[in-house]
Amino acid sequence: MTQCSTAEKIESSAIALFSQRWYSSVSVAEICREAKLSNGIFYKYFQNKEILIRHILEGVINRIALALSAMSGNDAQERIRSMTDILVRFAAEHKDLITVFREGQYRYFEYEHRLAELYKRSLAQALGRSVSLAEYLYAIGGIRFAAVRAALHGTQVSLGAIEDMLINGIFKGLRWDEAKVFGITVSQPDITLDEGSRVRLMNAGKKLFGSRGFHEVNIHELTDAAGLSVGAFYKHFESKEAFFGELIDEAGKQVRHFITINLSPGLNRLERELQGIYLFGVFLSLDRWCYNIVREGEFVAPARVRAYYAAFEHGYDKLGDEGLDPIFNAADPLYRASSVEFLLGISHYYGIELLFDGFRGSAKAVVGSIAKYLSEGL
Repeated sequence: MTQCSTAEKIESSAIALFSQRWYSSVSVAEICREAKLSNGIFYKYFQNKEILIRHILEGVINRIALALSAMSGNDAQERIRSMTDILVRFAAEHKDLITVFREGQYRYFEYEHRLAELYKRSLAQALGRSVSLAEYLYAIGGIRFAAVRAALHGTQVSLGAIEDMLINGIFKGLRWDEAKVFGITVSQPDITLDEGSRVRLMNAGKKLFGSRGFHEVNIHELTDAAGLSVGAFYKHFESKEAFFGELIDEAGKQVRHFITINLSPGLNRLERELQGIYLFGVFLSLDRWCYNIVREGEFVAPARVRAYYAAFEHGYDKLGDEGLDPIFNAADPLYRASSVEFLLGISHYYGIELLFDGFRGSAKAVVGSIAKYLSEGL
């Protein structure tokens, strides 16, 4: 067995395990058992588990770069279609790598930075011009989220619909009033005076799990932070996993409630979407722990995270076909569903940029710039 093949065996075993479970819960010993190697062999190739995961993340970026190097087309539209096809196909064919990278994106943000730069360069190449942050969020956010949801959650999306949205927009021809979208006074939800044991546990858990992670917090630490006994915890929750699932459900309810109570009446479909993106960012700036909990939940409680996104989809479904291109919507049965995933992707990556990178300009300027692409496409 050569040195190269041994390292590759360790890497492939780690990818298989990391794609099934949260990185923190997988030990070096488990990786070696999966690879049918002794523990000592591991350290001949990787100093520790972090070095290994970083090596894997580097490899994912290189593979995506190689895939994108095949982008082709005689004009911007053809290149956009080619790029979209490559990214959607890559996610479908490499579910394990996408799953591992999604954790790495959250844990080691510099790799997300590097992948984002790769996507920006590819988008600029496709369009034949430099791209703004708003263009990146609109195009790549929409593609990435829809592709990942299709690959990992089985969500049905239409490649043709996504390509049309990229090129021509979603709310075609609609205009927006800046004063209507941003001229609002944001209200926070009413503060509950209920200091019962369940509420105290939930509040303590949000902060602890959100700041440190599921596997780094035990029930004793949780109950100590809430000023309660371990027995009080089990009065309300069967296990730490069940408790974490409740935190995910509550995070979704809080985000949706915050947006709902602050959405202005009388907005057209484009204005409503812009205000929703803006309010999502405001919520994250007030409570970033909700985001961390949902992201970690993708591995700890995946069914609860699927329900989290399903609730947002249900909110979009209530709006029906309002604002969508009637011709494309009638011709493609997956057009509306694809638009929902695309729009969720814009908000998702807007939130990532806001939380981890900040904006050089104002959030309002970024959201306002996204309006052009929602209405006219790239």
